[in-house]
Amino acid sequence: MTDTQTDNSDFNFTAGSLRAFMATSAEDLIRSQELRYEIFFEEMQVEASPEIKALKRDFDKYDEFCDHLLIEDTSINKIVGSYRILRRSKLPAGMKFYSAKEFALDNMLSHFKGEVMELGRACVDINYRDRSTIQLLWRAIGEYSAKYDIELMFGCGSFNGANHKDHAAALSYLYHNHLAPADFRPSAVTEAFKPINLLPMDAIDAKRTLASLPPLIKGYLRLGGFIGDGAFEDHESNTTDVCIVLKMDTLSQKYFEKFAPKS
Repeated sequence: MTDTQTDNSDFNFTAGSLRAFMATSAEDLIRSQELRYEIFFEEMQVEASPEIKALKRDFDKYDEFCDHLLIEDTSINKIVGSYRILRRSKLPAGMKFYSAKEFALDNMLSHFKGEVMELGRACVDINYRDRSTIQLLWRAIGEYSAKYDIELMFGCGSFNGANHKDHAAALSYLYHNHLAPADFRPSAVTEAFKPINLLPMDAIDAKRTLASLPPLIKGYLRLGGFIGDGAFEDHESNTTDVCIVLKMDTLSQKYFEKFAPKS
């Protein structure tokens, strides 16, 4: 753990052989970065820099300012899930959130005056992409958000493939059903904005489209999440990204009761 990170040694939640915890050491961070490398650069075939290739770890300048949520399968001592969390209060002066390179966030960030946090670099081992792993991730995130009195959570949700038109049904479903309110709606940056209102609602099989969404995006929606307007085609990572926004005071009551800290 670096000097800029927070003491989160009290975070420790289990579900069967899975354990959710916050990184508290340099070794924990390295294990997170190794999983990120495996998912992003080996599985997804994102082009890595020579430094990243040499170490076989995904890392950048944001890591030292973030808290890192990990999921470990204790039966085999393997990290199988990772999420990076950056709070506004930990963001150095003059540095913007990671997702600001894809989405215009100023309107949203000025609307919420309290603590906000960005969720990013989400990855789950291919053998653990199921409901139980996602639920454990969100239980830990719920505990974290309560500890730090988080008002808003946001981050990128990704579809594999960098042509937004290949995801016309899913993007249009999100636009018609989950668009964020205008007073705090982020949008894709103007120079790269791709429209997501591609199909009329009556042309979409809503049930099938919802079922086909990436698991992490479905997890956000189950918690009452919204999306911003427009998509960003990330050709470097070969993904189409949308901005996800979750207001803490309007989270789905069913999930809030499930994940909120127990008294």
